[in-house]
Amino acid sequence: MHDDLPLHQRRRRPTEAELQGIPWLSSLTSAERERAAQALTVGDAQVGDFVCRRGRPVTYWFGVVEGLLKMSTDNAQGQTMTFAGVPPGGWFGEGTAVKREPYRYDIQALRRSVVAGLPIDTFHWLLDHSLGFNRFVMQQLNERLGQFIAAREIERLGSPDVRVARGLAALFNPLLYPGVGEVLRITQQELAYLVGLSRQRVNEALSALQAQGAIRVEYGGLRVLDLRALRENVFAAATGGGAQGGESPAAAGA
Repeated sequence: MHDDLPLHQRRRRPTEAELQGIPWLSSLTSAERERAAQALTVGDAQVGDFVCRRGRPVTYWFGVVEGLLKMSTDNAQGQTMTFAGVPPGGWFGEGTAVKREPYRYDIQALRRSVVAGLPIDTFHWLLDHSLGFNRFVMQQLNERLGQFIAAREIERLGSPDVRVARGLAALFNPLLYPGVGEVLRITQQELAYLVGLSRQRVNEALSALQAQGAIRVEYGGLRVLDLRALRENVFAAATGGGAQGGESPAAAGA
């Protein structure tokens, strides 16, 4: 019955281990950290739960402690357009939180996830009082800009192999997603949702990338062996991943 409640009604206090998984807390002074920790809540999201919805007022700044979320919106034709995946350690929506604007996207859980939320008033208090927090938020905004520029480049790519490679590289960003580590816990279906391809085509692309030595498919996830190759497409000619169909690069199969 508890899981039938909306996510915001399943809020609880974070454990100490969950607080340790929030990267920006270490940039605060002791007094700032205590204030933030007292305000933070976490929720246990089930698959398909919405963390925030397009058009709703911003109430929290959110981050992923564990699991995987997707950032998306629906276009005029009713197609779901996926902008980014958010793996562990990722915090998102700082631009929306700074401006106190309504959300311009949906955030939905692709798997069971632990999602942390910092109330918007505490977020702005930290902006007003904490140099370390300001540095973290500025870094987030800068990295996020680079991420969305890369996403626009992916939209123009005809090669599904390269699209999968660049999509994976975006998830292995140690500044945006410090909780990922060396192995990304993701299924082929989840990756298919994020890059807008069929599960079968994603499987073919992963096989090609593994053959080139860029990744290694492991039980329950993927290990990146050559991040530069994924980012810069140095394997593209060898994989021969010409335009082999698939959905619009930004359209998720959700």
